[in-house]
Amino acid sequence: MTQSADSLRIDRWLFFCRFFKTRTKASDAVAGGHVKLNDERVTPGTRVKVGDTIDLVRERLHFRLDVTAIPARRGPAAEARSCYVEDEETVRQRNEQVAALKQDRYLLPRTSGRPDKHTRRKLRERKGQ
Repeated sequence: MTQSADSLRIDRWLFFCRFFKTRTKASDAVAGGHVKLNDERVTPGTRVKVGDTIDLVRERLHFRLDVTAIPARRGPAAEARSCYVEDEETVRQRNEQVAALKQDRYLLPRTSGRPDKHTRRKLRERKGQ
């Protein structure tokens, strides 16, 4: 089996570019449909080339990446960031979503320790149970 330097398995590319801590998690995300290559669902063994577009959903946050390089290893974060360009619109949307999630966190009832019966009831109502 020959491996060319101009392409890499998508699960390895995501692991090398530090979107996932392990290659297994990257592979599971691809197999679970959280990753699309050029707007198509793919398998973990699909090859990524320079110029491809990757849509990724990780921890409810959306990423849209244009592949600019194929990394040779899992190196430092600065080296990993040089392998892709992120769409400005998705960065803006993700920052808004993170701010909204933080705002929701501030609205939750606060206690000095373990929630009591009434606070647990409010938390369950907020959660929709």
